[in-house]
Amino acid sequence: MSTSRILVVDDETEITELISLYLRREGFQVIIADNGYDALQLAAEVKPDLIILDILLKSLDGIEVCKEIRKTSNVPVLFISCKSDDVDIILGLTIGGDDYITKPFSPSQLVARVKAHLRRTTLHKSAENNSTLLAYPGLEIDLNSHTVKTNGRLISLSSKEFDLLSHLAQTPNKVFRLEQLYQLIWNSESFGDTRTLMVHISNLRKKIEPDPTNPRYIVTVRGVGYKFLANE
Repeated sequence: MSTSRILVVDDETEITELISLYLRREGFQVIIADNGYDALQLAAEVKPDLIILDILLKSLDGIEVCKEIRKTSNVPVLFISCKSDDVDIILGLTIGGDDYITKPFSPSQLVARVKAHLRRTTLHKSAENNSTLLAYPGLEIDLNSHTVKTNGRLISLSSKEFDLLSHLAQTPNKVFRLEQLYQLIWNSESFGDTRTLMVHISNLRKKIEPDPTNPRYIVTVRGVGYKFLANE
């Protein structure tokens, strides 16, 4: 049985009960909060392995909750919301969310996403003793410490941004299709929606590229996907 702790934050009782039912069936420990302030307190006390966070919370919304959590933790955050506009997706992912699913959603799909994020976290922990440094002109990626430097300056990346960069950089010049890259990083199917991936790529470029509009490292292969360009 899994010992992973999942914090579910939503002010709709029907939603939290449904999510809890499916997660507990899979052996997860579930902690529930119905507002942003309780969510922050529980996140600090319980230290969950993953947080499912509704954006439209009363008093303190999910965006603000995620911002606060990101000050001290890289715990995976999966946003859920009735909003499906690109603007909302971009906002949620830009401030530190790892993934996004819109209401109404399939509970089994949500559980699959949760498992995928937890598998990825486990893989990171198991690789911590294998120190590897990827060095390219103007860019250094330390796979052990999960740090990135551009021209010697430390850059702050979210966990998914680091996953994307390190995976692409470990296989330079290899082209990855959108669906393929999503599955590798999120460990689940994209179900035809690759906006999460594209937003993360956009955010990553803004942080590591000298000119995000003319990428030096992560380039787009039109009609296919992305590749990491090894500049010698």
